[in-house]
Amino acid sequence: MTSDAAEPTALTPGGINAVGRILGLLGDEWTLLIIQQALLGATRYGEFMERLPISNSVLTNRLRALTENGLLDRTVYRSRPVRAEYLITERGRALWPVLLSIWEWERRWVPEQADRLPGMRHTACDSDFAPTLSCQSCGEVVTEKEVTAQWGPSGSWPRSVPEAVTRRRSTGDTSRGQAGLFPETMSVFGNRWAAALLVCAFLGTSRFTDFQAQLGAPPSLLASRLQTFCANGVLCVSRQTGPARTCYQLTEKGRAFFPVIVTALQCGQRWFHAPEGPAVLITHICCGKPLLGLLTCDQCALPLTGDQVSVG
Repeated sequence: MTSDAAEPTALTPGGINAVGRILGLLGDEWTLLIIQQALLGATRYGEFMERLPISNSVLTNRLRALTENGLLDRTVYRSRPVRAEYLITERGRALWPVLLSIWEWERRWVPEQADRLPGMRHTACDSDFAPTLSCQSCGEVVTEKEVTAQWGPSGSWPRSVPEAVTRRRSTGDTSRGQAGLFPETMSVFGNRWAAALLVCAFLGTSRFTDFQAQLGAPPSLLASRLQTFCANGVLCVSRQTGPARTCYQLTEKGRAFFPVIVTALQCGQRWFHAPEGPAVLITHICCGKPLLGLLTCDQCALPLTGDQVSVG
C-alpha cells in the first residue's frame, strides 16, 4: 500500500480537493461493490470472483486501485506460490454509511430495484428499518432544507470536479452477468461532471447559465447531464417568467439523495486533507453547529453501526 490507510492523505496545494477525490472514487460501480463485499467479509481474490460478476482483469485493476488509495490492505499469507488477501482498512470501512445510503435510495426510488435489493434489518432493535440522517450535535433529523453550505479554504468548483473516474463497465466486463446493483447512483457518480452538478443543485443553482458559469462544463455535456437527471426523475423542468425561463428543480427523489451526498462529503473530508483547509463547510440551521451527520434507525432512533445491519 502506498499510504498509511489510518492517516488522511495529504493533497497537493491548489489541486483537486477532498470533494473531487471522493467523487472520483465513488464514480465506479465495481469499486462500490468490491468494498461492499469486503465489508461482508470477502478477503481473497477467489471470494470476490465468486460473489461478483466481474472479469479477472477488472478485478485485478480495481484491487490495485483500492490498495493504492488505502481502502484495502494487501497482505501476503503464502509465499510459494504467492497468495495475498485484501483486508478492508479503517478508511475503507468508513464508506459503509455511503453504501447504506445508496442501498436505501436505490431500493426506495428505483422501481426495478424494489425486489432486487432486499430490505435491511437493525439487529439492535430487531426491526426492518430505513436509515435516517441525523445531526450528531442536536439529534434532530436533517434534510437539505435545514442546512447551509459554503466553500471552505480549499473549496471551489474547479477543484471539486474529479480529474477522471475509472472506466465504466463495458460489455466484456459483464460477460459473467450483470452487476448493475446501483444503476441510477452511477448516473450521478459515474460521470465526472454529474455529481458536481447535483451538488450544485442542492446549493440552489437552477438555471443552465448558472450551472455552466459555476462548473465550467462544456455546454453540450452539461445539457446531456441535465437531460439524464430529468429522465431518471432526479430533476424536473419548471417554466418561469423572465429571460431565463427554464429552471431545473430537485424532485422529491432528487432531494432524497441528500444523505448520500452528505455521507460522501464527510468521508472525503475525513480522509483527504488539502493544506489550505476543508473544501466545504456545512452548518445545521436548527442548532447552528457544523453538521456532523450520522445515520440512525427510523424505528428505534439509535445510531447505526455497520455490524448491526443485516441484509435480507
